[in-house]
Amino acid sequence: MTKLPLTVLLATIVMTSSAQKDTSGRKLSKDDKKEVRRQKINTLIKQSEEGVLVYRKQTIFGIQGRTNGFGAFYELGQMKTNRKTNIYRIDITEIKNQKEEKLSGGGGFVFSDPFIYGKINSFYQATLGFGQQYMLGQKGNKNGVAVSAVFNGGLALGLLRPYYLEAQDPATGENKTIKYSKADSSLFLGPTIIGGGGIGKGWSEIKIKPGAFVKSALRFDYGRFNEVVSGIEAGLSIELYGSKIPMMIGQKEKQMFFQGYISILFGRRK
Repeated sequence: MTKLPLTVLLATIVMTSSAQKDTSGRKLSKDDKKEVRRQKINTLIKQSEEGVLVYRKQTIFGIQGRTNGFGAFYELGQMKTNRKTNIYRIDITEIKNQKEEKLSGGGGFVFSDPFIYGKINSFYQATLGFGQQYMLGQKGNKNGVAVSAVFNGGLALGLLRPYYLEAQDPATGENKTIKYSKADSSLFLGPTIIGGGGIGKGWSEIKIKPGAFVKSALRFDYGRFNEVVSGIEAGLSIELYGSKIPMMIGQKEKQMFFQGYISILFGRRK
């Protein structure tokens, strides 16, 4: 049977004691609680000096840049062994087509919004996943870097929001806010585009595209103290949807999206 490090046992005992009554059934006094807290802090400091990450749970927030967009995520982790942690994670991201190019508004209007020519939908995704973080190497000391492998997968929900433009109808001289349709295709792609229709348009017309995803990454935690998560995560992810995703006119519609990403992490451990 593998023996746990002494610091791991001490941390487990201290954290359990703080939530329990003593052996006589008496609730801990205020002084007792202060003493438990002091012992816990001392134990965590010692663990930090030894480079051992030990905790019950961790909460992590992150912002990420992707090869096809950007996003953010929230993760809850529950430690199962000194090497394995179960993780529950939600990511919110926006995927952009590589051909997207933002242009200045036209039509002689100085204050018109920039727009993306040929774009017909904005594509967002929310992924809900379960997985594991596996510790590959502890810090070794409080100034070291802990390295973990992260794997998760689950449900992907694609959200398609129609992209609106403001254009001038050459037949009537009227300014119109339009989305792409066969009836308005000549106007949507024509030379009289004034600018973008604004970020507030199309939210009530969102279409949901269900799918699934898998993700793997390496996580580098360089936080000085065990209670704080500070690190970088670099990885790959794949999302597969049940139908093709129309994003731009004249571009191939995809069902599968494969990308690399890098995230900045921050959070807390208990």
